[in-house]
Amino acid sequence: MARQLKAELAVYQLVLRHPQTPWLAKVLLGMAVGYLLLPFDLIPDFIPILGQLDDLVIVPGLFYLAIKCVPAVVIDECRRQVADRTADQ
Repeated sequence: MARQLKAELAVYQLVLRHPQTPWLAKVLLGMAVGYLLLPFDLIPDFIPILGQLDDLVIVPGLFYLAIKCVPAVVIDECRRQVADRTADQ
């Protein structure tokens, strides 16, 4: 599972750098990464259940929306590049 997550992150990095990726997808992916890295949340973590739930809903939601904005051809090309890299190792 960790290997698959690492591969998906590599795909997202390639998608961000791809020239055919729409700017909206780049903004949404940037927001997702920024939300993960920022020290504050919209709902503080000390609030039971809701504090952790916002991280579990917002970040995957942003990733989902961003990937839906990217043409399937771009995602397939990036996945193929990552698969070729891992096959060479």
